[in-house]
Amino acid sequence: MKLSWLLLLVLVSLSFYMTRGRKHDAVIEDNDFAEFEEFDVDDEEDAVVEDEVEEEIVPPPKKQEEQEESFDDGEEEEETMADDEFDHLTDEEEFENFDKEKDLSKGKASENLPDLQMAKVPLHLRTSWDSFYLEMLMIAGLSVYFLNFLAGKTKNSKLAQAWFSSHKELLQSQFSIVGDDGVSKEVSTDVLIKESENVYALWCSGRSCVEGMLVELKLLKRQDLINLLLRIFKPASDQIVIRVDMEPGKMDTYVMAVVQKKVVSKLHKEMNDLSLFTEKKSMEKFDIPSSYQLLTELAEAPIALLDKRVCQMLTKYDGIIEYIHISDRFSGPKLQQEDSQPTKMPETKPCILFCFNLPTKGKTRTTDMENLKPLIHLVFAFIDKVSRFQLTREAHIRAEKNRQKAEEQFLKAAHNQRQERAQQKREDKRRMEKERLMSEEDPDKARRLEEREQRRDAKRKQPKMKMMKIKSM
Repeated sequence: MKLSWLLLLVLVSLSFYMTRGRKHDAVIEDNDFAEFEEFDVDDEEDAVVEDEVEEEIVPPPKKQEEQEESFDDGEEEEETMADDEFDHLTDEEEFENFDKEKDLSKGKASENLPDLQMAKVPLHLRTSWDSFYLEMLMIAGLSVYFLNFLAGKTKNSKLAQAWFSSHKELLQSQFSIVGDDGVSKEVSTDVLIKESENVYALWCSGRSCVEGMLVELKLLKRQDLINLLLRIFKPASDQIVIRVDMEPGKMDTYVMAVVQKKVVSKLHKEMNDLSLFTEKKSMEKFDIPSSYQLLTELAEAPIALLDKRVCQMLTKYDGIIEYIHISDRFSGPKLQQEDSQPTKMPETKPCILFCFNLPTKGKTRTTDMENLKPLIHLVFAFIDKVSRFQLTREAHIRAEKNRQKAEEQFLKAAHNQRQERAQQKREDKRRMEKERLMSEEDPDKARRLEEREQRRDAKRKQPKMKMMKIKSM
């Protein structure tokens, strides 16, 4: 028995060493550069010991079938080892239950770690000049807008300064103060106020019958590229608007205007005094172009003011003179404020307004400003005519009646507006009470509120009785 157990132990150890030797030989055969590798001294000694053990223990001869099976198994093992590299850490014989522990550790790690995904870089973020065409277009557009702003601003400033330089002596001959800024306590002169990049103002004062004269240069918005592009389809012109404030008592009571037909409807609708007092009249009596329309309150005023010299100026500067507006009740454009409650007539003052369009439709040059001096002479001529003209007694009475009628209409409209607002407030209050009644959950309280509302309605519908006292005989 002992000999059989000893023989069995020798066979098991022999099979163990043979399998290890075959695996090691397979690895060496697969490595083409094995003959150039250097082995350590310990590995060589182990190999010598294994060779000696194999020589001492000679296994019994096997049958041919068993040899063929073992040969086939060896080839399969060699093929599998050739496909997969040998790793000592994953050897089942070296480490027991290694794969299971590894799989468990991987499973736990995969549960703890989030799923990582590769970010997909979009095409427009790749480093290429073709990807930045939109940015380049925006930079080019901003550059063009900025350059146009500088060019338009410079041109408007040059035009304003050219106008002031060419008219400075003429204005100084008519007014004692030309170019007061209205800010400093001391009187300043030769100041052209810049209200915006395209609007310049000049204030003059110190003349008989005149409180002051305001000259506004409303130039085109050349600094705005969008406005510049719109003017290609809708041409416009630079304008000079002159407002002369007359002294109280230096002008009689009448309103009239000579306006270009293309803007007469707009001006008549916007200006409060023109819409209240004036009507369109025929121009057959006056030798002026048919492109103008006369708006007047009384027939005497245009006959006296539109003399031969004025008609010649209107004919010569047809299209340049847009309107001449004379009014003793000038209050500016109508206020489009729905929430306002007017209680009295707006403040008015006697004024003369002129609007001149500069020629060449936006292509104005600095040299063109010298040719506008006759228009300033026309302004001074109208100031003298208006201050000297007096209405007849009958015309003056008609003008006063027109103003009383206009004031009554204004007060009536204001009263109606106040009544409408009060009625609207009452309706809103009644609607809120009904909503509160409908939302009331207590039936007793809701019934009391409904009864109270019914009593109010009944009291409101009762006819009002007037008590009269009768004297005893």
